[in-house]
Parts: sequence; structure tokens; C-alpha cells
Amino acid sequence: MYNRVLVPLDGSPLAEAIIPFLTEIARPLDMSIVLLRVIEPAPTAVVEGARHTFIDVSETRRQDAATYLASIASSLERRGLRAALEVRAGRPDLQILECARDLGADLIAMSTHGRSGFGRLLFGSVAEQVLRQAEVPVFMMRQAAGKVSTAPVGSG
Repeated sequence: MYNRVLVPLDGSPLAEAIIPFLTEIARPLDMSIVLLRVIEPAPTAVVEGARHTFIDVSETRRQDAATYLASIASSLERRGLRAALEVRAGRPDLQILECARDLGADLIAMSTHGRSGFGRLLFGSVAEQVLRQAEVPVFMMRQAAGKVSTAPVGSG
């Protein structure tokens, strides 16, 4: 059975659309939910002949990600669910897979844009890479952009 589910979130309503489904199944299955936010490194810019002062915003971004996840975790806990949060930096697909291994997750649950064809070729698919490489089962819920609620999950 599944004891710990890893839920990668990117801050979008589409990614959060998996949360209501999990709230329905987590309590009866006595599952704990680990919310993950992966911070992608900011691309570096080089301007020829100009002096630059780079401000490291990674700690600010990490704190913002933790605050975002804490709001959702708090909402889940108010519903009687066990929730934890994890913030990592790097390439999303690799960090999701590594986090699942590190934390002993027995399920990864995530929403997907459901892109195909040119959209997948152009943007890539984190969900597809996770599905192909995960060592544990992956539950994916395809969401159409027009059917996703824009109400914040952590507000309820």
C-alpha cells in the first residue's frame, strides 16, 4: 500500500489541481503527503563590456517556495492530513526523482498539462520524464487549462 506520496508543485493552479483528489484518498489510506517545490536556477546573463553586480536571490526564492508550500500544508493539516514540505533546487524532473528516493516515497502524484506533439517538443515534459524514470508508481492527472480552479489551495 502507499504510505508516503510526493506531490511536486510549481506554484500554478494546474499543478495544485491534484490536491483535492489527494485529500479524498489520503485520510482513508492513512497516507502522508510531502509537498515539493523545485526552484530552477536562474539563467546567467553576460553583457559584453559591462560591469555587473549579481544579487543572489536564491535564498529569497527558497523562502518564498517554503512559504507557499507551508500554506498548502497547513490547509491539509486542518483537514486532518499529515503533510510535510521539501524545497530543492535544480532541474525539476531530476529533483522530483531524487526527492522520491531520498524520502522513501512510494507514490508520486502530479498534474500534467497533457501537451502533445509540437507543444511537448517545444516545452519538454517534466511529467513525462518523471513517469519514464521513476522507481515508484506515478499517478498523473491530466488537467485542461480551462477546467482548473484559480482559487488558491491553501486558502481553504
